[in-house]
Amino acid sequence: MPELAPTLAVIGGGQLARMMAQPAIALGLPLRLLAEAPGVSAAQVIPDHQVGDHRDLPTLRAVTAGCSVVTFDHEHVPTEHLHALEADGVAVRPGPDALVHAQDKGVMRERLAELGVECPRNAIVADTADVEAFGVPCVLKTTRGGYDGKGVWFVDDTDDCAEAFAVARETGVRILAEERVAFRRELSALVVRAPSGQAAAYPVVASTQRDGICHEVVAPAPDLDPDLATHAQQVALRIAGELGVTGVLAVELFETTDGRVLVNELAMRPHNTGHWTQDGAVTSQFENHLRAVMDLPLGSPAPRARWTVMVNILGGPDPEVGRLWDGYPHAMARDPQLRVHLYGKEPRPGRKVGHVNAYGDDLEDCLERARHAAAWFRGDLGNESE
Repeated sequence: MPELAPTLAVIGGGQLARMMAQPAIALGLPLRLLAEAPGVSAAQVIPDHQVGDHRDLPTLRAVTAGCSVVTFDHEHVPTEHLHALEADGVAVRPGPDALVHAQDKGVMRERLAELGVECPRNAIVADTADVEAFGVPCVLKTTRGGYDGKGVWFVDDTDDCAEAFAVARETGVRILAEERVAFRRELSALVVRAPSGQAAAYPVVASTQRDGICHEVVAPAPDLDPDLATHAQQVALRIAGELGVTGVLAVELFETTDGRVLVNELAMRPHNTGHWTQDGAVTSQFENHLRAVMDLPLGSPAPRARWTVMVNILGGPDPEVGRLWDGYPHAMARDPQLRVHLYGKEPRPGRKVGHVNAYGDDLEDCLERARHAAAWFRGDLGNESE
């Protein structure tokens, strides 16, 4: 009898794990999920799931028992627990020695400096005197635990530092100071790498952030110099190789006003700036992440259409206003080519509850279609062209 496919353990029950489920079905790959609570996004679609705390090693061992490989929906599993799983014989992908660079911004900045990768000027700061010596205005970030604008403070003078250092004292995390970069726009170079060393690079995209949250992605980045696009892909591929990343690596970049790219953040998992690939690329980031962590040949990252636009659906200020499921009839009837991805989450202000993808040969048309649909689901059509 043919051998059944091995089971892949996924830690974290958010929308990224949820969106791994569909390509896993196509690949015949069983998933086992560690969810943080009953009924979270991924637990709704992955039947084989347990509820528990990713910070608890016995729980991690229980969910990975019988699994040859474990991967992640988020980057918050303690590094020492990942080493323990490796010692148990589980292939941790990405591995703890790679993942720590996405978990700790201080470690990431130190390693990228060693590699000669261009980043914003930065330094670890312990108090307001250090910030003053670094220079203001600047940006302060917690080295661990921040996401979607959380754990980030824009400092105009040293009086603005109090909250950051209060968080540092309360949590024990370090604070990183970074220069405020004069940038034209934000870019993202997304690559995927297998343990064999095979790697693939998706087109570099432009992303628009609002309040620290990704709002919109255009693939490929419009009017991007081809040489700079190639350089950005090469930087991402080099980082993936040097750090030994397995799976998807998203390198968020600043395109400076003088024509350079600086590395802003790293994410070692499927990423919001890669959601366009679900409908706009030959192989989505989610399928290629699964292929990579299971050491299968990677699929093509080539785009299917000239343009793809992704717009996030965020919860509005009034949770009763958003339409979500009830928005399907209007959105689909108006635009039969539109692709809608909802996460099974209750709306609340600023929460990512889904996204839409629109693709085609006309960028302005794709932008209008995606923005209209996202605004309709959100319930604020008056703001869709902001």
